[in-house]
Amino acid sequence: MSYCLSERSIDHVLLERGEIANSWRTERWDSLTLLTPNWQSRLPGFGYQGDDPDGYRSMTETIAFIDAYAGVVDAPVRTHTTVTSVSRDDEGYLVRTDRGDWRAPTIVLAAGAFNIASIPKFAHELPPGIMTLTPNNYRNPDQLPKGGVLIVGAAATGTQLADELQKSGRQVTLSVGAHIRAPRVYRGKDLEWWMDVAGIQDERFDEVDDVVRVRRVPSLQLTGTPDRSTLDLNALTGNGVKLIGRMAGINDGKAQFSGSLLNMCKMSDLKMNRLLNTIDEWAEENGMDGEVEPIHRLEPTRVEDAPPLGMDLNNGEIKTVIWATGYQPDYSWLDMPLLDRKGMIRHDGGVVSEAPGMYLMGMLFLRRRKSTLIDGVGDDARDLSGHLASYLEA
Repeated sequence: MSYCLSERSIDHVLLERGEIANSWRTERWDSLTLLTPNWQSRLPGFGYQGDDPDGYRSMTETIAFIDAYAGVVDAPVRTHTTVTSVSRDDEGYLVRTDRGDWRAPTIVLAAGAFNIASIPKFAHELPPGIMTLTPNNYRNPDQLPKGGVLIVGAAATGTQLADELQKSGRQVTLSVGAHIRAPRVYRGKDLEWWMDVAGIQDERFDEVDDVVRVRRVPSLQLTGTPDRSTLDLNALTGNGVKLIGRMAGINDGKAQFSGSLLNMCKMSDLKMNRLLNTIDEWAEENGMDGEVEPIHRLEPTRVEDAPPLGMDLNNGEIKTVIWATGYQPDYSWLDMPLLDRKGMIRHDGGVVSEAPGMYLMGMLFLRRRKSTLIDGVGDDARDLSGHLASYLEA
């Protein structure tokens, strides 16, 4: 957004509570890699310049990439400046920080969608002595006690942590709710390559039937590894991970699980195959069938006939619970009645109509399916900076 505003000669400042790329520095686990290939980090005026375009950057490399971008675009960032309040009056927006106040006719909220881990209300009923973590404060297996691990949530984060912890020698049980299975490589090409060339990632928020529902869709079960392997539930169970249904509650130290595991997995397989059908249709229509590998499908997800519906957490087998149950943004500093009942800012493709001159960035399916990818924020910034410029000129 800073790059686009500079292109339009619009004065602006970026307020950052920590260092540049602060969340990547402080709220990610050690082994995390990007889910998108290096070539897909395309930002306005900047892109990947290394010799491994099909690889997946580590956290250290991602931080360096964002640092470099800030330098290239000469972004006017004020680091270590924590916003404590945003409000509106007749003169525009008043932004209070721990290092002074700012006034501006327009404001862009780019604080992110993944600030606070969404933990079930019944989490406090876990028996004492069990370590509890979220992906925000998990770093590596060494910080966990020896013993079994229960991971709740099977989207990209849950499956990656399950894989790492199972390989560390711990017995992992994965509680599986809604998820979307996906092959890392399909017909010889990275899945993200297909979604890019077929235009799937460019689908706009005003082109889908129910954008509210789409914004709640979990992330694809993908991971970025040198061998470009697929990490799905079959891969996990092949390594010894135990699957159990969606966690429904805890009563007297005994966890209760839904009996919907088989249906959840069938639905996930169905969604995956619909995506692959879309890719196959695009390949045929664009004459690519002879240039890529033949059509194939993954084996259906393997699920035992009668997975357990309960687990006694008092018996000492489970030593750690990790809540990989999603996130929500933190708007505790927003002194304006703009939130819906889910705690999300009401907006129309990033334009906050209830607060003229306010814009939103970095949210799920903000303007396009790719809005939360590094590759997607550039197009959103171009659109919204144009709207912002028109607002200032009005």
